[in-house]
Amino acid sequence: MHAFVRSKGWYEPDSPKPQTARNLAASLAIESAEVLEHFQWREAAVGQEALAGELADVALYLLQLASVSGIDLEQAILDKLALNQTRDWPTP
Repeated sequence: MHAFVRSKGWYEPDSPKPQTARNLAASLAIESAEVLEHFQWREAAVGQEALAGELADVALYLLQLASVSGIDLEQAILDKLALNQTRDWPTP
């Protein structure tokens, strides 16, 4: 991801797409909404390849956000899974 972003010049101070945590969080939310569009008015997504592309966009923005925020995403996931193991999950 860093090589791609660097190749586009998005780490440069005058970049039109500055890689700030705020910008990446907004992009992540926008891409997540685009995933939901594939299910709008239907129970299953139409177009597996298009859905895969949107999921990839979400993953890439998530990884970039974690990186520029100095978060070890793998460790954060492991910590969250361990915490969730201790939680009580009520059933409806």
